[in-house]
Amino acid sequence: MTSPAHAASDDHRPAASGLGESLSPEEFKAVFRGHPGGVAVITADAGNGPVALTATSVSSVSADPPLLIFSVSSQSSAAPVLAAAETLVVHLLDADDLRLAEIGATSGIDRFAELPWSRLVTGEAVYHGVRAWVRCAVIDRMDAGGSTVIAAHALQANIARDSASPLVYHNRTWHRLGPDTVI
Repeated sequence: MTSPAHAASDDHRPAASGLGESLSPEEFKAVFRGHPGGVAVITADAGNGPVALTATSVSSVSADPPLLIFSVSSQSSAAPVLAAAETLVVHLLDADDLRLAEIGATSGIDRFAELPWSRLVTGEAVYHGVRAWVRCAVIDRMDAGGSTVIAAHALQANIARDSASPLVYHNRTWHRLGPDTVI
């Protein structure tokens, strides 16, 4: 389905899977810019120090067993660590955690220099004061284009506060949801 603005586009590409035409990367990004995503920061350590990245792809898959998935671009500096780590922590953020989301999304910085964090007794890096976090065991990885989809089993969680203002990412911008956004 294309919008009138894109209807005349000749930027469609043959699908690698033989399924016919495919959206261009630009068209695909444009479609998803209008689809908001919850914001999370994922931390992991495969033995050489912790890494962190911001993700909007975190999704619950199953409550029994408790499973979640997310994807990480192969271009992310955290990708090699996430490819090797056996466990990780998914921090589920609200608007009060905006600074952490920004840090996790910034390239080329020490993502553990500015905000307080520590290690759980099991060794994973966890940021202090976030709305909630979930410690997970990685159970599967799947290559998907230029990304890896990671499936993880939730082992432990901490909810520091109920969120009155969830943080979402929409059209390249952070947004706070609140009572005035309820329909």
